[in-house]
Amino acid sequence: MTIETARNSHPIYFIGAFATGGLLTFMVHLNGELARYGNALFSSWTAHGTGIIAAVILLLVLRRRAPMVEKTAGAPWWAYLGGVSGAATVILTSTAVNSPLGLSGTLALGLAGQVAFSLAADSWGLFGLPKRRPDMQDIAALGLVVTGGALIILFGRGAA
Repeated sequence: MTIETARNSHPIYFIGAFATGGLLTFMVHLNGELARYGNALFSSWTAHGTGIIAAVILLLVLRRRAPMVEKTAGAPWWAYLGGVSGAATVILTSTAVNSPLGLSGTLALGLAGQVAFSLAADSWGLFGLPKRRPDMQDIAALGLVVTGGALIILFGRGAA
């Protein structure tokens, strides 16, 4: 996507992305609470169990309303690894949020990891993405995210 395309995107995409960040924060907090009262594995099982129930209900509702769609080719093998990475993410964030990092530190480092991995995926063309070399703006954005995360972790939470 070019800068011009991003500027001309419909605002609902930006609102949706921002709302997703808020939901992610809420999810990490709730999973951390489950891990605090149980353990990280219990937190992951609970999150994914309720997700399965919600998905089945949604599929049953949509199946009655949605028109039949023709079958397409199967997903690539690596697309099925999302569940594994999701379970690992819940376990690791549930553990980290209950550490001295807290919620904001966990999310700040998580965001830095997401940006770094996405730049690597773009650069190497992972998962069928078109290869795109990171430019100086991408590197600067990663630097700002890492710097912001460091400020939150080192000087946040009422440190005097």
